[in-house]
Amino acid sequence: MNIRFLAKTAGISYIVIFFAAIFANFFVLEALLATPLETVQNNEITVRFGIVAFLLTVFFDVIVAWALFEMYKEHVFTRLSTYLRIMHAAIMGAAIFALPLALKATTADAILHQVEAFNNMWLIGLFFFGGHLILLARIAKPPKWIMIFLTLAGIMYMVDTVAHFIMPNYSEYADVFLMLVAIPSILGEMAFAIWLLLKAGK
Repeated sequence: MNIRFLAKTAGISYIVIFFAAIFANFFVLEALLATPLETVQNNEITVRFGIVAFLLTVFFDVIVAWALFEMYKEHVFTRLSTYLRIMHAAIMGAAIFALPLALKATTADAILHQVEAFNNMWLIGLFFFGGHLILLARIAKPPKWIMIFLTLAGIMYMVDTVAHFIMPNYSEYADVFLMLVAIPSILGEMAFAIWLLLKAGK
């Protein structure tokens, strides 16, 4: 199969994931956490679109996994890397189940309970995604600075997940962990997506 076609497919899918995730996270999930009952009662359609946006991230995550596998299937770690990304997508897909239940809840605590269930499952998925990024940096061999950011992002995804579950006072350091995850992941994954679109396979 044409490598440029696969690279563009992966790159475009990454861009879709990026924008769908921004909407689902910052316009829907954050609203549910800040004002759960008001959001469900007054902005139900926005929440429903957020659920669809999360579904799109899972769908295109599988497409990325397939495209990257086809591009680099000769590498010894590609199959393992693909399995880790598919594991993340599967767990994420299962986690979304909690969000429609939040729409049926009638109290703020019940809504937050479903959102917390979603977040906990997603965190578990991100642990596997972190392993995927660490391997991907070595498999795809993008420019060195992108490789470094992808590796750092992968490590921080895994560290953040572990920290959530072993630190009773995680909330006190949540902003620090958010920055440690967000900076390398945004820079690394967006740069990798652009590299796939413009350079990979040429």
